[in-house]
Amino acid sequence: MKHKILRRAIVWLPTLAGLAGGAWAAGKPVVCVWDIMGTAGSTYSMAQDYAVAMGRQGVDLELKSYINERIAVEDFRTGQCVAALMTGFKARQFNKLAGSLDSMGSTTVVRDGRIDMPGSYEVLRRAIQVFSSPQANQLMQDGAFEIGGLFPLGAAYPMLRDRSLTSAEALAGKKVAVFDDDKAQGLLIQMLGAQPVSVDVMNVGTKFNNGMVDLVHLPAMTYKPFELAKGMGSKGAVVRMPVMMPTIQLVLYKARFPEGFGQQSRAFWAAQFDRAKGFAAQAETGIPAATWYDMPKEHLAAYARALREGRLEGAKQGIYSKRTLNVLQKTRCGISPTEPECSQPKEIE
Repeated sequence: MKHKILRRAIVWLPTLAGLAGGAWAAGKPVVCVWDIMGTAGSTYSMAQDYAVAMGRQGVDLELKSYINERIAVEDFRTGQCVAALMTGFKARQFNKLAGSLDSMGSTTVVRDGRIDMPGSYEVLRRAIQVFSSPQANQLMQDGAFEIGGLFPLGAAYPMLRDRSLTSAEALAGKKVAVFDDDKAQGLLIQMLGAQPVSVDVMNVGTKFNNGMVDLVHLPAMTYKPFELAKGMGSKGAVVRMPVMMPTIQLVLYKARFPEGFGQQSRAFWAAQFDRAKGFAAQAETGIPAATWYDMPKEHLAAYARALREGRLEGAKQGIYSKRTLNVLQKTRCGISPTEPECSQPKEIE
């Protein structure tokens, strides 16, 4: 027993050292804020308003900007920050339930053979409202960590170097970018016979533009800063098929904050949904109209099935929370109840 306690203490020593010398020391607690645009980005702008709002509640926060998400998360993990804003991909390691919102096709509503974008955003809105409610308080806590807020980054679309690759079958043998933290997407790519290529936020644009990958799945906000038009040229396209609705999530060390702070924090971020959605819509208007491509109906159904197969396999392998996938299916069916999937009470047992 003594040996087990000693081993646990050794594992936590680096983290405790960071907490003692970093954000947990005297002074304002630090929030690490990841935004690919740095302090000029929309996430950082909302974080500034968040700091002001929380200050009025008696919790003064200091923001630290990061362009590299991996470094932001590592600084959070080692105690250099008491909280961090990161993608749902990264947040999944701290809370699988909330992190599984960022799962393939789980918020995408297909109605009468067409993508229902307002309906798809409404699925995410309702899910965030559920997770941000007082009834979900315990579910948003996992060990030392708590999810202090969720909001949309904007729909992630297939971005192609060649618009002929719009069917699931056409992807066989092609190179598809897969983010290091999205193992479920890697499984799906292999199921389709394509070749997954590991990427991160810092190199995905370069790999796409240099032809190292044929396809990436990204939100519109990346189009200009990553200069993706270079990789698309005259043959490429942004396919209007949201493979997922990625989120930004605030993860915090719950012991560092007053009792009930997490709920106050989640309420703030839930109220920012329309603002965040507006930033995403603005980014989409920045993509030339000729670059957008509407997937044919016959391709759309197969693509949606492939996404479902991928997320179910991800759940079976423990990557996604089954509970979250079932919540999302129930939400989708509340918006579009005539879809075939709604004949089943749950997406996965």
